[in-house]
Amino acid sequence: MSFPAKPGETLRGRYRIREQIGQGGMGNIYLADDLRLEGRFCALKEVEYDRALPEHILQEARDQFLREATVLARLDHHNLPKVSDFFSIEKRDYLVMDYVPGKDLRAIMLEARKQKQFTSEENVLNWANQISDALIYLHSQQPPIVHRDIKPSNLKVTPSGMVKLVDFGLVKVLAPDEVTITVIQGQGTALYTPLEQYGGDSAHTDIRSDIYALGATLYHLLTNEPPAEARVRFLDPTRLVPLRQVNPEVSVRTERAILRAMSLHPDERPASVDEFRANLFGTRDIPTGPLGSIRQPAPALDFQTISSDSLLAWVSMGLLILSLAATLAR
Repeated sequence: MSFPAKPGETLRGRYRIREQIGQGGMGNIYLADDLRLEGRFCALKEVEYDRALPEHILQEARDQFLREATVLARLDHHNLPKVSDFFSIEKRDYLVMDYVPGKDLRAIMLEARKQKQFTSEENVLNWANQISDALIYLHSQQPPIVHRDIKPSNLKVTPSGMVKLVDFGLVKVLAPDEVTITVIQGQGTALYTPLEQYGGDSAHTDIRSDIYALGATLYHLLTNEPPAEARVRFLDPTRLVPLRQVNPEVSVRTERAILRAMSLHPDERPASVDEFRANLFGTRDIPTGPLGSIRQPAPALDFQTISSDSLLAWVSMGLLILSLAATLAR
């Protein structure tokens, strides 16, 4: 692994390091000052390559980093940080993005767990809607962009309530007829990784891989418990505990939508994020903005989310009313 840059060090004559704010299999992430634009903070992501790669494969990986960084720099969406620059220093590559203030969803979930509480379904669905917007945007690019590392710690809530997907660590551009090399070590975080992603670059990952990861992320946020890994579930499907067994306050509709998104076989998941969002919200109003700007919708009767006992009670009441009406008519 490369040695981390030191506070005060300036990279490329423009980015002065303040501190290291992250570290993982992909390398280091730094908070830096942009010396050209006074007052602007940015996040520098340092790419770490597998040093065991043959030289020609390493060069292919770095070429791919350049191609993918060029694609990312063209993206412009309010739920994604803006990629503003990329560069190389010797054998290290860097991606420069807007720094996103706020707490990540993992920290928020851990706080709720510490207080022996669950994050409200309303909050989680609002976040899910915003994340869906970002993924629909990525998947609609030509060629489509699959994120492949959606997880609570990669999702930040800004002080205004907006969610941003802050890490492009394992991004894959689905160029047709092109062998794709994962430019960063690792395949994603196991708890949120679908089976097909374990096959490496020869595996067929597509937008449904992101749908699985999003479903697993929502599962974790709503239950405070990590979902069973896909590899474990492949051997024992019963290891995935239904959400409502952990958190009875979760609606039946939300539970069904998330469990479908987490199907082991891609063909059994929703075909698009739009379809997943439709499963998730059904007839309920979809939030239109950050959490601070939405209003609580009026409760609506939803026959798919009420219990069988409640449904029987409604039917019995209806029959009683009809019987009384018939008696009075005589």
